[in-house]
Amino acid sequence: MAAMAGRAAALRRSGARFRWRTRVAAGGVRGAAQNAAGRQDYDLLVIGGGSGGLACAKEGTRWGLGGTCVNVGCIPKKLMHQAALLGDRIRDAPHYGWEVPQQVPHDWRKMAEAVQNHVKSLNWGHRVQLQDRKVKYFNIKASFVNEHVVCGVTKGGKETLLSAEHIVIATGGRPRYPTNIEGALEHGITSDDIFWLKESPGKTLVVGASYVALECAGFLTGLSLDTTVMMRSIPLRGFDQQMSSLVTEHMASHGTQFLRGCTPSRVKKLPDGQLQVTWKDLASGREDMGTFDTVLWAIGRVPETRSLNLEKAGVNTNPNTHKILVDAQEATSVPHIYAIGDAAEGRPELTPTATMAGRLLAQRLCGQSSDLMDYDNVPTTVFTPLEYGCVGLSEEEAVARHGEEHVEVYHAFYKPLEFTVAERDSSQCYIKMVCLREPPQLVLGLHFLGPNAGEVTQGFALGIKCGASYTQVMRTVGIHPTCAEEVAKLRITKRSGLEPTVTGC
Repeated sequence: MAAMAGRAAALRRSGARFRWRTRVAAGGVRGAAQNAAGRQDYDLLVIGGGSGGLACAKEGTRWGLGGTCVNVGCIPKKLMHQAALLGDRIRDAPHYGWEVPQQVPHDWRKMAEAVQNHVKSLNWGHRVQLQDRKVKYFNIKASFVNEHVVCGVTKGGKETLLSAEHIVIATGGRPRYPTNIEGALEHGITSDDIFWLKESPGKTLVVGASYVALECAGFLTGLSLDTTVMMRSIPLRGFDQQMSSLVTEHMASHGTQFLRGCTPSRVKKLPDGQLQVTWKDLASGREDMGTFDTVLWAIGRVPETRSLNLEKAGVNTNPNTHKILVDAQEATSVPHIYAIGDAAEGRPELTPTATMAGRLLAQRLCGQSSDLMDYDNVPTTVFTPLEYGCVGLSEEEAVARHGEEHVEVYHAFYKPLEFTVAERDSSQCYIKMVCLREPPQLVLGLHFLGPNAGEVTQGFALGIKCGASYTQVMRTVGIHPTCAEEVAKLRITKRSGLEPTVTGC
């Protein structure tokens, strides 16, 4: 098998069904056939060194191995989120008897170096795992020559031809820069850059309302940086909007500034190095401006597909999104070419889904299993200062799918025990369970806003995946005293018109 950075990985055939022979990831080839034209032949070639590609290659860019998640996504984001949460703990400490100075400075350079060192260790770990599993790694940029042949080009311009019976595209996506805003590309950065800055970004304008935008703005505020979010419309599109509003309310009450209903029109660098941003208020039409040290674009992502020459292989894409059209088997319009992860149309842009899809695809290709990836009830968490975890349908989706008369929503505000002694505001700590109204009231979705939301949601996701009902959740004994136990205490419905009580210890 071969794996590339453009990356690729490959397999050899044995009889009517192939098994993992030598896998490749773009580079030289050990144990691969080489034909008379010097082309290296494999059973399976994986293009992409991110979560999905690595999972597919091991089961069966610019950065190191690991893709967006490891290098400029989940991992550094969660670590910087943790750094910001530690600042909150310092402020809590005196309430618990710790005589801690309250004006403790934060050293961005030291944090960034520690985070980047951890990321580099993960890069190395992935490379060792590929070697241990006899996957050949190529650090080259890949593009199709035809439906079975890929050409890889090194940074130095050297070309390598690789052919394979089966090809998996797992190239992921990259942040999108606006193309109609003067100075956006020259003076702005994206999430590809923020985690690798050597110096503090200082006063920052985050443009966008995606989870990337709010997560970055959250930890920047938590690190005591002056941070503003510019939103054109609603926050966290695609998520439950009541929960999304509570997320931004909490951020606003803890120091993040919001410019709502505004769009930037120009970014200009001033003689002192600051960035002057001009924007328009869409409601009034009024133009305004402000100065910042950093402008961070978080306005969506684009798939890394346009440089692959997919047309030469006959692979069809959505002309609007440039994502690859796939079926339930992850197969493209060419039956032996597959696409997984962010490059595939209609798939959640989440690391765990790409990882599982890649693993299951590899198992099907080598005859170990016929299981397909199930994209329903996939849990996720937005790591804003007050974390938001969810699994299943939002309230809006449930109503649209089943009708308002068939949906019951149980909800409650709650006060985490750890907020009590420190006298922390808990007004946005909230839980909502969306159910079918007809007994036994199948749980359609769970939404949790509060500390450790990811840990809470992961546990309940199993139950919901297995078809849990409201009755079963209410019969579940809680672990006391935890925030998670509040889920099993939900008694008030929105339909009742009663105000949800604040529960807690």
